[in-house]
Formats: sequence, C-alpha cells, structure tokens
Amino acid sequence: MAKQMKLVEVYKAFGEAEALIIKSLLESNGIACLLKSHAAPSVHVFTVDGMGEVKVMVNENRAEEAKGLIGEEESV
Repeated sequence: MAKQMKLVEVYKAFGEAEALIIKSLLESNGIACLLKSHAAPSVHVFTVDGMGEVKVMVNENRAEEAKGLIGEEESV
C-alpha cells in the first residue's frame, strides 16, 4: 500500500489570480501543488471574510522549500 501524502498550506492568496501566479511559480520549480477554496471563483471575485481566499497546498515534505520560493518572490 502506498504511503499517503499529507498536504499543508504554504500560502493564502486573496483571489484565484494571485493563487495561479503562486502555483505557476511552484510548479516551474518542480513543486506540485493544489489550490483549495471554499467558493467558486466566479462567485467571489474579491475577498470578504475569507470567502475569496484560495489556499495553496503542497506535500509537507516540500513545504519549507515552497515557502522559501514564495518568500523570495515577495521580497523582490
């Protein structure tokens, strides 16, 4: 039986567009990720009380690397 991967949140985006940019950054560096949201993007085009938030999730064994990449981009 294969070992199940545990996904952890590495970034909270304030909309689908921002989440897709972070996803592209991670995937271009070989880190697979999943976007998780509580609402359809077409319904919530802005964030109100977390409804438009999109969580960027990665495998826990790549989380620190992912956070490092995201942090480097934010400081530019």
